[in-house]
Amino acid sequence: MIEQSVGRLLVLAPAICVALLLALGLTVLLRPVLARHALAAPNTRSSHRAPTPQGGGIAVVAAMLAVAWAAVALQPPLLQSQGGQFAALTAAALLLAVVGAIDDMRSLPAAARLAMQCIAVGGVIAALPDELRIVPQLPWWIERAGLLLGGVWLVNLVNFMDGIDWMTVAELVPVTATLVLLGISGAMAMLPALVAAALLGAILGFAPFNKPVARLFLGDVGSLPIGLLLGWLLLRLADSGHLAAAIILPIYYVADTSITLCRRIATGEPVWQAHRTHFYQRATDNGFSVGEIVVRVLVANLGLAALALVSVAASSVVVSVAALAVAVAGVAWLLATFARGRP
Repeated sequence: MIEQSVGRLLVLAPAICVALLLALGLTVLLRPVLARHALAAPNTRSSHRAPTPQGGGIAVVAAMLAVAWAAVALQPPLLQSQGGQFAALTAAALLLAVVGAIDDMRSLPAAARLAMQCIAVGGVIAALPDELRIVPQLPWWIERAGLLLGGVWLVNLVNFMDGIDWMTVAELVPVTATLVLLGISGAMAMLPALVAAALLGAILGFAPFNKPVARLFLGDVGSLPIGLLLGWLLLRLADSGHLAAAIILPIYYVADTSITLCRRIATGEPVWQAHRTHFYQRATDNGFSVGEIVVRVLVANLGLAALALVSVAASSVVVSVAALAVAVAGVAWLLATFARGRP
């Protein structure tokens, strides 16, 4: 067992380092080009005050895919019985990156964006083995429809939440690091652990350029494929028998976006239009600085990561339910703090 973990570590650790360096180098090369052709001008919904280049996600996605495929080429057994899944995931991520790049430069109609997202997520789901079941009590077609809906929602929620500096970093780093640890321990298959490691390194390479005050934004070219990758990783975690952990890890993002969406529907607002009513956005209007917000989100996500690891280690329904309850309570408190603002 120890030898197996060491062997996994020797694959995943270099993947993180190489992806970090590659993303860092690509970002340095791309930033002058993006500054000329992909400036995000501030508007009434923005959290930034000066025109800032966007599209840094090109470096993140490119580094992640390059490192993951290079590692797979060096470890061919990783693709045994999973080559179709990985190829479909890569094609879908590239499709969403292209859609996002176009949307960053010239706004696409909401219907066209949604159609492309459904095609991308549907392709990934179609490549899943028929025997993959998360909730076997449900009919197969209902579960697959739920996966499609959930996948499209995750693609969009990462895009919705990428609204202030370092927010995506504060979410992705704890989640992907947790998945890497689970991969090293053998609680998760090696291929998704490798994808998580490459994504962790790539987002760390991008982080210095996005720290407050950001010199570069991720853009839709990054947030859309990252949402897809996150959804696939959480699906593979749930398929490994750790459904509670897969729910706990993204629960802050899911709660903020889902509650905001429901509130907007209830008040009759057009949900397809951009806005500034997410809890983290309201926090900036309620007296919190961007740094204070992302630190709170990072601490919350580290706590969620710890709860997810506890639920996996315990392998107990009671412990998993308790961890999920604590996660819900903690996120509810954070959202209430953002909504209430400073005393």
